[in-house]
Amino acid sequence: MQDQIKSGIKAAMIAKDSVRLSVLRGLSSAFTNELITKGKMPSDTLADDEVLLVVKREAKRRKDSISQFEAGGRSDLAEDEKLELIILEEFLPQMMTQEEISAFVEARLAETGAIDKTKVGQFVGGIIKDLSGKADGADVKTVVDRILQ
Repeated sequence: MQDQIKSGIKAAMIAKDSVRLSVLRGLSSAFTNELITKGKMPSDTLADDEVLLVVKREAKRRKDSISQFEAGGRSDLAEDEKLELIILEEFLPQMMTQEEISAFVEARLAETGAIDKTKVGQFVGGIIKDLSGKADGADVKTVVDRILQ
């Protein structure tokens, strides 16, 4: 996957797509930083699961920036971050919708029975662990809170 992103840099240069080029170069830099953090040489490559973690981290940074810019009334900067987020999401697996998460949570509730209010956190944690890489943790928490109300 890391090689796919590196070849994407070349394609973005040829296409003169400055936004894509910037995002892919940033990812490449983040990969190098991750390798150095892990005590490896910068010329080494990351495993696909490690690459996904870096891409998820970068996507989360973009989402945080978008919310901060929108809260500050800077929609122009938020739009730039949204464009970058779209490019990053191309490399992430398809996430479950809230309806799919809701069906999963309801099935789990049917298996386990009623949940005590003191154990909601453990229940949410278990669901997040089961749906790791398939669903966003914030979405899972939102769905569980809505269902248990």
